[in-house]
Amino acid sequence: MQAPESAVQFTSLLEDFDSALWGHHFVVPAAIGQVFVEGNKRRVVCILNGSKPFQCALMPKGEGAFFINVNKKLRDQLRIKIGSPLEVTLWKDDSEYGLPMPEELEELLRQDEEGHRCLHALTPGKLRTMLYYVGSPKTAETRLIRAVAVVEHLKLMQGKIDFKILMGKKDF
Repeated sequence: MQAPESAVQFTSLLEDFDSALWGHHFVVPAAIGQVFVEGNKRRVVCILNGSKPFQCALMPKGEGAFFINVNKKLRDQLRIKIGSPLEVTLWKDDSEYGLPMPEELEELLRQDEEGHRCLHALTPGKLRTMLYYVGSPKTAETRLIRAVAVVEHLKLMQGKIDFKILMGKKDF
């Protein structure tokens, strides 16, 4: 995926909220963030310091500004820490889901009408959570196992997600 001509570039710094809810992030100035916001739609594609593009959301920071979270995996990959300068490239995410649909899940949904209906009845955020959960393992076998688990869970729970049950953890 390459940045389109309409992409916006700017410089920011890696910061930390020092909060249990939000962590490492960078600020997107109000004037830039507003270019991408349409009602509740705030999904963008981002490149940091020339890295691989990733899909994310503009989160409101207050006073019209926004922030984008930067997870540990990306921070380690880019070797950045609090205060590191970031060359940011952003453009509107026009994808259907805001994350890639894992091939294994897509094929399963082609074969399972009820599973397709249940997954697509989820809120956009919960649907993205399921796409991330299924798509994050490195092996196709593990992605397929997770795809089957998610679809069967949704059907069993009548379209609802119980994360403790789905993830097989008591303390989720």
